[in-house]
Amino acid sequence: MKLTKILGLAIGLAMSTALAAQAQQITLRSADIHPDGYPTVDAVKYMGKLVSERTNGRINIQVMNNSVLGSEKDTIEQTRFGVIDINRVNAAPFNNLVKETVVLGMPFLFRSTEHMHKTVDGPIGEEILKAFEPHGLVGLAYYDSGARSFYTTKKPIQKLSDLKGLKIRVQQSDLWIAMMQAFGANPTPMPMGEVYSSLETGVVDGAENNWPSYESARHYEVAKNYTLTEHSLNPEILVMSKISWDKLKPEDQKIIKAAAKESVAKMRELWSAREKVSEEKVRAGGVNVIKVDKSEFSAAMKPVYDKFVTDAKLKDLLTRIQDVK
Repeated sequence: MKLTKILGLAIGLAMSTALAAQAQQITLRSADIHPDGYPTVDAVKYMGKLVSERTNGRINIQVMNNSVLGSEKDTIEQTRFGVIDINRVNAAPFNNLVKETVVLGMPFLFRSTEHMHKTVDGPIGEEILKAFEPHGLVGLAYYDSGARSFYTTKKPIQKLSDLKGLKIRVQQSDLWIAMMQAFGANPTPMPMGEVYSSLETGVVDGAENNWPSYESARHYEVAKNYTLTEHSLNPEILVMSKISWDKLKPEDQKIIKAAAKESVAKMRELWSAREKVSEEKVRAGGVNVIKVDKSEFSAAMKPVYDKFVTDAKLKDLLTRIQDVK
């Protein structure tokens, strides 16, 4: 009887321990519109590896890539309501929600990738990340999005006037719509997933993006002219749902934030390598790569600055970014 009782107690203890461990298991869902193997996707996977190691497998990150959870605009709302836990989004779709992100997207703002890195890695970057919290999001880190340039299906862009009247796909952001209008184009906002067919069928005459996106989305197959305007170095932003964040213990929050910051170096390493590979693949695919005088494109952007950098806070932010050495 004693042995039976001891065995029963042991089994009960083992079961309760297993159930307790199971109850502590947390899987965080992360969204991305890009395909598997894309630098932002692999960087979040790397972040997940760090988090899993540092919590002994108690917290894991499941990366849902290739737009399976929707467009960036859709996933932002899902993240705010806690349906999605972590989200990697370009700064542009946040423009109407977090006004500070507008400044990051201003055309020809950053003098170089190094200037952008120094800005977002410092106190200015942290200040902008903190601005997400009142909107139900916790800013974790910045990823690269490369230099964005125009690509077209028929008419190559060799000077500013060549953009006049062309239907150009843009991100779903008022800033980007105004930017295309200032260039003389007709902006057509649409999710990334619709761009290939729109280029192929003539719904739009062109789009703009970086080398890896141009290549990985296969847009170079249907838009064979790539013009190196490099009009934007707008970064990507990795955020977490504040609802999901607040459910975590403080020590787990620290682990998540530290892993996110550490994933930035990994992302930049992957990004640099991927840019070279993508450019080589695109050039080998017969794309007409065009260099232009950027000064006339840059000069056309004054109305965009006048329209979007209006209040004292944004003007100060803009000046501080421009002054970063």
